[in-house]
Amino acid sequence: MELVFTKGTGKHDRMDVIRHGAPVESIDCPKQGIIPHDMVHYAVESTLHRRGFIGRVLEGEAASFQMQGDAQSDGVERLVEVFQADGWSGWNSSPADMLDLYLVTCRARECAPLSVRAEDIEAVRGRLLELTERWQSLAAGASLTLAFEP
Repeated sequence: MELVFTKGTGKHDRMDVIRHGAPVESIDCPKQGIIPHDMVHYAVESTLHRRGFIGRVLEGEAASFQMQGDAQSDGVERLVEVFQADGWSGWNSSPADMLDLYLVTCRARECAPLSVRAEDIEAVRGRLLELTERWQSLAAGASLTLAFEP
């Protein structure tokens, strides 16, 4: 599966989902001052090999904001939120602080946390920083294509 992120000129970027033998699905991604939310999903899921939104789309679910809850993907979503918060504050929170925030977020949402270590936080952050650099270098209208494998 390929994810094609296109930098928009207005309030949204776009993600096109390209699966072999299926129609292309597109999602408008509200701009948030960092990379698109679903690109954060890509980094978390591809680095940690966990099934979240992107993994569920790979398995054939519609790429929409209306997915039913699922223990693992709910844990991934909470972790994506923690990485987004880290991005908004400059991508420099300590792994220990991020893990603490993750546990608080999971408790607040009554979601079982995934087993995540400081090394995992650093690995995902490295991927996010690489994607951030690539995304920032794009002009409006340009795209970044990412392959996602199970």
